[in-house]
Amino acid sequence: MTAPHTIAVLGLGRMGAAIATRLADRGWDVVGWTRSGRTADAVETTADPNDAVAKADVMVLALFDGQACRQVVDRVRDSLRTDAIVLNTSTIAPADASSLARQLGPSYVHAPVLGSVPAAAAGDLQVLAAADQDTLDRVRPVLEALGTVRRVDDAATAAALKLIANSSLAGAVLALRDALRQADALGLPRAQVLDVLELGQLGGLVARKRSFLAGQRAAARAEFTIGALAKDMALLAAASNSPLRSAADLADTLADTPAGPEADIAVAATVPAVGGAVFEPLRTYIRGHATGDPAHFRDAFLPTAHIEGLRDGAFVSWRLDDYCALFHGHPAPDEPTRHRRIDSVDVHGTVATATMTLWHGADTFTDIFLLVHVDDGWRIANKAYHRHS
Repeated sequence: MTAPHTIAVLGLGRMGAAIATRLADRGWDVVGWTRSGRTADAVETTADPNDAVAKADVMVLALFDGQACRQVVDRVRDSLRTDAIVLNTSTIAPADASSLARQLGPSYVHAPVLGSVPAAAAGDLQVLAAADQDTLDRVRPVLEALGTVRRVDDAATAAALKLIANSSLAGAVLALRDALRQADALGLPRAQVLDVLELGQLGGLVARKRSFLAGQRAAARAEFTIGALAKDMALLAAASNSPLRSAADLADTLADTPAGPEADIAVAATVPAVGGAVFEPLRTYIRGHATGDPAHFRDAFLPTAHIEGLRDGAFVSWRLDDYCALFHGHPAPDEPTRHRRIDSVDVHGTVATATMTLWHGADTFTDIFLLVHVDDGWRIANKAYHRHS
């Protein structure tokens, strides 16, 4: 079969519009459709996706998730030409990619892309393409117009690799967030911090997203949104059946971002650290250890709290009164050499978790706290600890 010349692009969001425009600029006849009714300036659009695919050699899907892909495919299936290729650039779960591949057979190409809107416009995407060799050869001119093609064994693998790639991006965004929070705590000027960060491992991300990081969001258009990246991390956590810190962090960031899910991913790096109120019971707990005064522990903990861990090889579960009885109102003899550090605090609405390290003489303790927000303040509900000798 000759190279395709008519292409239907279903989904004209940020990436879909950029892909459609790139293909039109490279000489293909492109017609677009989107469920929202959005149009792309350089591309003819239609109100009915069946009209878009009826004459198309290639149907490109550029949709938000697997559910959208299934719904759109079901809607246009009867209008697809028997020799048409379905090229799916969407970021979806591996199971959804496999399901679509089974439904559509050899005509299906799962081809998620690495890169955002500028890379699509320039034809610099990295395309992870899973397809039969014959189908891949037929659609290769289209794929190569978008960027560099890397063949992958199957649709599920292509989908999984895309999620892994986005996981590294999420990690970079959250690492940048931590750096900016620490800089804010030190009172460093944001512009100076960004200048230095551009010199390091996060330099490319900082340079591309500087307008957002510097607070000039109104002048910049989102290229990849927090909502989309949070969706991808949730998919990865579900597909791997493994905990994924970035999935939880991004979900929390969404709740703390006034701009909402349509904000650029760089905005996730500018969300301030959790408010100081949640730290107060933890600092009160530290004062209890520093002074040996059990009153501080009664202020820090709920009366119903338990403190649990291994002591001298045996598991103990103290009630608060039992725990307070261990302290006698004066500091430990070696208190000047003892140190404590709050390592992490994660707030989830009215509950929070925290981790602390305590260096007490020959022993190092890792304390894990569950906190709750009650009576307009935070209290420690329970503590578990590990003792390192």
